[in-house]
Amino acid sequence: MNTTIFKEWLQSLPATAIHPVVSFNPQHQRMVKMDFTEANTGLTAEVIEDTGRFAEFVSGLLARHGAEFGIGGYAENRTVYSRSRVFDGIPGSMPRRLHLGMDIWGKAGTAVFAPFKGMVHSFAFNNRLGDYGATIILRHAAGDQHFYSLYGHLSLRDIESLEEGREIEAGQLLAHFGSPDENGHWPPHLHFQLILDMEGKKGDYPGVCAVPDQEHYLQNCPDPDLVLQLMQYAQ
Repeated sequence: MNTTIFKEWLQSLPATAIHPVVSFNPQHQRMVKMDFTEANTGLTAEVIEDTGRFAEFVSGLLARHGAEFGIGGYAENRTVYSRSRVFDGIPGSMPRRLHLGMDIWGKAGTAVFAPFKGMVHSFAFNNRLGDYGATIILRHAAGDQHFYSLYGHLSLRDIESLEEGREIEAGQLLAHFGSPDENGHWPPHLHFQLILDMEGKKGDYPGVCAVPDQEHYLQNCPDPDLVLQLMQYAQ
């Protein structure tokens, strides 16, 4: 599947065919756009490198805006990845800084739902500083082709009894935002990513790429808001 076919398939669906990934009511709740580029001068190295201070930074921003969730990050060139060697790349290469998913920031334990019917492709506990932590990847049919959705930074309990091949219904409770000790040591949030070709990977797929590789990865990982449809509410 390529990006054009995927977008055409999405556009062919009725408005009610995509189930919300998180429970958000724009009539009663607020969502704030969050920026993790170098333009956000409040994100100092001292904040980024201390998980507790980083979590306080995020929760404080949500509180100041009276927001239930923060959102953003697709194709964003982020400074926050300097906190972990996970994003360094191989010696001599550029570090990975360009974000390929969309983040929804909120409280640990926040429920995550499947947007489409599908099956569990794979899952893993990617337990390194800065990594996904508990991760689930679903496989979905789009006509006679397939695509995938990745959910990172989840609660460990969500993968303890999971099995590959398990069928998942649209709107089914899938997981929860994990706490820092189980989500790769990040402030609680969901990393949601669309992937057209898993390229042979299981339980993991790059959520960040080096800038010179962006053409390939942005084509393979289209804008998650095509499914989430939440950026319209970000203030």
